[in-house]
Amino acid sequence: MKTIDDLDVAGQRVFVRADLNVPLEGTTITDDGRIRAVAPTITKLLERGAKVIVASHLGRPKGEPDPRFSLAAVAVRLGEILGKPVAFATDTVGDSAKAAVAALGDGEVVLLENLRFNAGETSKDDAARGAFADQLAALADRYVGDGFGAVHRKHASVYDLPARLPHAMGDLIATELGVLKKLTEEVARPYVVVLGGAKVSDKLGVIDNLLGKADRILIGGGMAYTFLKAQGHEVGISLLQEDQIPTVLEYLARAEKNGVEFVLPVDVLVSADFPDLKTKAPATYQVVAADAIPADQEGLDIGPKTRELFASKLADAATVFWNGPMGVFEHPDYAGGTGAVARGLLASDAFTVVGGGDSAAAVRILGFDETQFGHISTGGGASLEYLEGKTLPGIAALEG
Repeated sequence: MKTIDDLDVAGQRVFVRADLNVPLEGTTITDDGRIRAVAPTITKLLERGAKVIVASHLGRPKGEPDPRFSLAAVAVRLGEILGKPVAFATDTVGDSAKAAVAALGDGEVVLLENLRFNAGETSKDDAARGAFADQLAALADRYVGDGFGAVHRKHASVYDLPARLPHAMGDLIATELGVLKKLTEEVARPYVVVLGGAKVSDKLGVIDNLLGKADRILIGGGMAYTFLKAQGHEVGISLLQEDQIPTVLEYLARAEKNGVEFVLPVDVLVSADFPDLKTKAPATYQVVAADAIPADQEGLDIGPKTRELFASKLADAATVFWNGPMGVFEHPDYAGGTGAVARGLLASDAFTVVGGGDSAAAVRILGFDETQFGHISTGGGASLEYLEGKTLPGIAALEG
């Protein structure tokens, strides 16, 4: 696969598919990690005299303009990070985009409006996606794929557009793939995987694949309650995917057969009331054993004994992959479990990978120094699908 160092970009219009899908509260960006992650690739292209056209999605608009998902605020923040003005086109392939691209000089950059404002971007119809890709291709001379968080999507700007232009992967994707290979090929052991988040169904493919690779799998977050229920425990009104219990039981049996240590919570923080995430008002909760959750209570974080247990299971690790928070980390009363896992990673001598999504957001929100981790991924879903052994459409397109 070619890198941007293999592309002749001087004086060329270079289309950079980034992942600028940042969390917004109104027009305020609450976590700019993904913008900062792609900035080095954009800077390298600008320094080599390229005319850079940056494009991304944000949120899930319905194939038409929606001001709630505008990238206008992202253009401002990108300019601050790059240290130079970023022009902003108010559409993707219309008059504004064409005019903004035509006005670019060497070493200048424009950000297009949200790609998903055009239905062709996410269409499942090959012809519709191809038609939109044709319009995007008309804006550029070269293509650089650097939106790792979107490479698991068969979308026009990710999958169809590279076939229409000379293309290469950006430095961010090159880094992400290098890290993922360390988690799947010649892995340093003990190899510990920590999985959390709301739905066990989101992680089944990863667990299935890692049962033959990991030495230990630690389970927390909302998904843990399906495992506890499978073991016959009361989980109250906690998150539960009852239809996944047969699969969970199969995985537990396979783990025992394969010698993979499966570690579940031994205690949890429970409450009858979900916390107010806006006001962050103090929550009312109690700590109970994981097999003694009251029928009218909901598990919202792993408890203190589980935090100690998980830390002990991370202490001797040589490789750690972590994806998914241990509880409702957005509220300070239920952030302790997620914070404990982060500290456990930092206390180990392992090569540590934080697998994007909420885990990466939690690391930043809870005030940890990102540079102390081996790698913080920009693509939760893409990382998981890679670890499942799936072909990622955006990577396959760059290899073509």
